[in-house]
Amino acid sequence: MTASLRVRQLRTATAALPSPLGSIIYTAIASRGSPATLHMQLPTGAEAARRARQTTAVLLAPGTADCPRHIAEDLVLIVSELVTNAVLHADGPYALTVALEPGRAGIAVSDGSSAMSRDRDGAQRTEAGGRGLKIVRALGADLFVSRSGPGKQVIAVLTWQP
Repeated sequence: MTASLRVRQLRTATAALPSPLGSIIYTAIASRGSPATLHMQLPTGAEAARRARQTTAVLLAPGTADCPRHIAEDLVLIVSELVTNAVLHADGPYALTVALEPGRAGIAVSDGSSAMSRDRDGAQRTEAGGRGLKIVRALGADLFVSRSGPGKQVIAVLTWQP
């Protein structure tokens, strides 16, 4: 698939999404052999995870991505968990970057908080929540946290056999 065809498919698919979702997407689709990359600013609040899921699903839709369906579903779940964690535990602004190439995807969620993520012991948890990063790891993703400007990025990398 050529880069221009991939751009047209992504633009067509995002145009069908409810406004203002289509208007907040900033994408750069690189040529074949380079990662297809989506970058978007996220709204604050509960709307952020929904928009991130919808947009990532469009990027990974059959025919637009070199990604098996079951991997695409895992990636959408990882995006949802990371964005939800950012909104619940950090200050904005928030942004999502997804880079996809055959056999590998990188997901970075940026926020405006300098507080670094930490694992919580969830073995005996009885309250709701607190399991997002464990879910991400259970799906096979490697997790990294790095400082970025005044905030940080939580990065998940998932690999598979292309």
